[in-house]
Amino acid sequence: MNIQYKNLVQTWRWYGPNDPVTLQDVKQAGATGIVTALHHIPHGEIWPLADIEERKSIIEASGLSWSVVESVPVHEAVKTGRADRDIFIENYKTSLKNLAACGIKTVCYNFMPVLDWTRTQLDFEMKDGSKALYFNWIDLAVFDLYILKRAGADADYPRSVLARAETKYATLNQQQLTDLRINVLMGIPNEKEIELETLRNSISEYKAIGFKGLRENLVYFLSSIAEVCTNEGIKMTIHPDDPPYPILGLPRIASTLDDFNYIMQQVNKPFNGVCFCTGSLGAGVDNNALEIFKAVKERVYFAHLRNVTKDEDGSFYEADHLGGDVNMYAIMKALTEENALRDTSIPFRPDHGHQMLDDLAKQSNPGYSAIGRLRGLAELRGLELGITRNY
Repeated sequence: MNIQYKNLVQTWRWYGPNDPVTLQDVKQAGATGIVTALHHIPHGEIWPLADIEERKSIIEASGLSWSVVESVPVHEAVKTGRADRDIFIENYKTSLKNLAACGIKTVCYNFMPVLDWTRTQLDFEMKDGSKALYFNWIDLAVFDLYILKRAGADADYPRSVLARAETKYATLNQQQLTDLRINVLMGIPNEKEIELETLRNSISEYKAIGFKGLRENLVYFLSSIAEVCTNEGIKMTIHPDDPPYPILGLPRIASTLDDFNYIMQQVNKPFNGVCFCTGSLGAGVDNNALEIFKAVKERVYFAHLRNVTKDEDGSFYEADHLGGDVNMYAIMKALTEENALRDTSIPFRPDHGHQMLDDLAKQSNPGYSAIGRLRGLAELRGLELGITRNY
């Protein structure tokens, strides 16, 4: 096979000047690109050109480049299709123009209702003593039934899960229940915790919208920004739902192969792309991550590479980057082959990482400690090199 390979762009998520992991740390890890966002700008407001330029200057002064924006959050008014959604879409378009003016043209976003990624435990202990993020259906049911007390929640769980949740709830003290509530409601790092009453109200709103309505609202959003994205050369990359199934009565529309085919077909324009996340997609019991990649590979403009290990009921923990249920060799091989066909290399980042070694005693954003991601990046770089050198 005569393929002219070139390297993927190795990037690192950085939460800005307040991130415990510094840009110097990032350089020592071996990444060249930064994935970041202006977390201090409230959702729905315009990202000022001056703020973008300031962040870009900080990154470039460290000898790195701002490769991907993750994320420019989509306001809830847009997701729910409220009467004022066009105001927030216009703000979004202005933010995209400002980013493009600074040469930053790959944008990651998600269309998950209310919550971003959801986990029930942030310090699941691995056999080697490191700590990982964990999603457990029993714990989620405890939260749903006994903390959130969502009306009709018991209909969403098998009897076996309901029984185990009831048994577990009886063993938990108040501090453990508080910790579970905080974990589930964490939302996006560096953002304000979502309150229970806010979540209950949102669940009622999304119940009326449903799966079909949320899909239609995504299409409306993408259609509304299409002209700006095309004119400015912006590539939008939707992040898969995490986890990739409905939780807490909230619909999910970016979880399966069918979902991504629908998104690509409904707004069939080059700007409309995918952030291919192996961890999010790999958590789906019926998902084949490689199959999904092959179906949408021409629209993959960004990749998150991590792994998960699932149990019989679909609960999962975040495994080593080269371990777990996702065949990372097959994914990397397909990714490098697609990358060889591109004029511009695809950026990827080691998504999440175990808290390990010295980082066990440090505070960090969940999943984003330094050493675990350094290990993941090193393993993924080695895997890429082994694949490309084999031809």
